[in-house]
Amino acid sequence: MSLRQFEYALAVAEQGSVTAAAELLHVAQPSVSQQIRGLERDLGVQLFERTPTGLVPTTVGRAFLREAEIAVRASRRARATARAGAGELEGELVVAAQMGFGTRQLPGALGALRRRFPRLEVTVFEEPSSAELDRLCRKGVLDLALMAACERPPAGAHRLGGEEFVVVLGEGHRLLAADRVELGELEGEPWIRFDRDSALDGVLLAVLRDNELTPATAARVSQTATAVRWAAHGLGVTLVPGSAVPHGYEHLVRPVSPAVSQPVIAVVRAGAGPAETALLDLLRQETWHAAALSPVP
Repeated sequence: MSLRQFEYALAVAEQGSVTAAAELLHVAQPSVSQQIRGLERDLGVQLFERTPTGLVPTTVGRAFLREAEIAVRASRRARATARAGAGELEGELVVAAQMGFGTRQLPGALGALRRRFPRLEVTVFEEPSSAELDRLCRKGVLDLALMAACERPPAGAHRLGGEEFVVVLGEGHRLLAADRVELGELEGEPWIRFDRDSALDGVLLAVLRDNELTPATAARVSQTATAVRWAAHGLGVTLVPGSAVPHGYEHLVRPVSPAVSQPVIAVVRAGAGPAETALLDLLRQETWHAAALSPVP
């Protein structure tokens, strides 16, 4: 078996066909077919099955591809580290952010990183589930994750600062007259909430419980920008990190009392290379709210 075979199998899984995978890899179609057959022969299993919609991984194929992706990423990291030692920085960097955290700071840091290292390929995605983000960190799939601090932070956690939460009110809401909203004054308000396993919904539930507020749910959404827009139209109120408020809605935002803030950490994979280290340094240079921080370095 070879890493080239792993890359071919991952491409077939992504594209759903040998032809599309060959085009993606810029190789001849027979070469991809031959490599996949050789890989299945060496493993003694069938990795893909043909369906009306294309090739899909079998059950054992999905398990193999998860490990193959880790191996391919490790190889790319090794090459990138070697090139960095020669004065260049290239390769792939995989970054994930917990929904709502670092919405303003992460793009600034990534923009500076790309300007400094234009040959570096960066993939970023947002993950609402705290449990899934923690699993991906511990599995080593991610190079860097931006997330809310938790009771048992993963290895490689570095504190950055915090996110201050604000309430978003509808146009003409009675509480817009105040500079700061007392949480007790929100009793009886319907709430726009988030996915049940997300960190944002966890923060909101804790705030409602601590202030003895009834969690009347008007809607659940998957994105902070959607929550803000719906709150602005009067569907309900919502609580989001201040940095996650889209431009144009600032006049509908108020800080709350008692203040609500959440520590933010960056989790870097074990054996971090120069790309991860550079991004971590840039994130530290961004402006963060000075929240009470958990004991991480």
